[in-house]
Amino acid sequence: MESVLNWGGGKLFLSNYGFEYSRCGNPTRDCLEKAVAALDGAKYCLAYASGLAATLNIAHLLRAGDTVICTDDVYGGTNRYFSKIATQMGLKTVFVDCTKLECLEAAMTPQTKLVWIETPTNPTLKVVDIEGCAKIVHKQKGVILAVDNTFMSAYFQRPLALGADICMYSATKYMNGHSDVVMGLVSVNDGVLHEKLRFLQYSIGAVPSPFDCYLCNRGLKTLPIRMRQHFQNALAVARFLESDPRVEKVIFPGLPSHPQYEVIKRQCTGCPGMISFYIKGNLENASTFLKSIKLFALAESLGGYESLAEHPAIMTHASVPKADREALGITDTLIRMSVGLEDSEDLLEDLAQALKAAVPDNRIRN
Repeated sequence: MESVLNWGGGKLFLSNYGFEYSRCGNPTRDCLEKAVAALDGAKYCLAYASGLAATLNIAHLLRAGDTVICTDDVYGGTNRYFSKIATQMGLKTVFVDCTKLECLEAAMTPQTKLVWIETPTNPTLKVVDIEGCAKIVHKQKGVILAVDNTFMSAYFQRPLALGADICMYSATKYMNGHSDVVMGLVSVNDGVLHEKLRFLQYSIGAVPSPFDCYLCNRGLKTLPIRMRQHFQNALAVARFLESDPRVEKVIFPGLPSHPQYEVIKRQCTGCPGMISFYIKGNLENASTFLKSIKLFALAESLGGYESLAEHPAIMTHASVPKADREALGITDTLIRMSVGLEDSEDLLEDLAQALKAAVPDNRIRN
């Protein structure tokens, strides 16, 4: 006996008695997909070789001539894929500030088939009202709302419960949490959408190894403990930075000063360890800060147990055109941090000495 997945003129046969081929499925990946589906409150989950592989598979749901609406401030790799790669498939991408629901509604056209939002956004940590977006998107039949939930993880935010059609992760980050796996995850509730994605997963072949699935399964076991500690440490760091005269501005969704603080309280149960801030001065001051940190490592990734810091304009978002970066607020003085699980006092001490090295007392301007 066999079950059949049939989409796009192809058929994928899955044996009811076991696993036929590891690309199609294997016990370890099946375990991971079921675990993540449960965490997301979803019926189905699919695992991929990376977060961008998951993005690629979702984009293959579309056809040439379709339009994608994408949040204007997103991970640099997402921006690069939609603006430079998806265009070669005949897709058109429009970048919109989806924190302003009226802008999203104005951008919708009959050609719109996918709306892609990231919340909080990377790296300026804008927060998008998922439920508000869903109401607008689903006025038009056949449009898919996908939410990149990488920063929040399934522990702090459940996009499907708020009206999204797809919840996507770079599991490389918080879902795995140990900086030793590169992986993507996609959760859905709709059976037809799942069938299409399952066929694409098999046909495109960008799947994770069983061992990586084992490692991610291991990471999920500590997800609640890790996320609570990330939140606690990040809140302490954000409050410290907000009080330091060497810092121009702090962006952390868990602070009342954040523009979308009320949205966060409504749709999330906490915040991850992601903080962005503007240091006073210029690129030289930002560079000195990054050279002076000791406990924070200079690296592009995020969501692991260790604390990291990076310069978006010349690292993660260097592929975004300079004019676009500056319009989004990704300037030479913006620093993004992923606050880890170390002792919070040690983190504050490291930041204090690095800030003093970067902006001497005689250079502080209030």
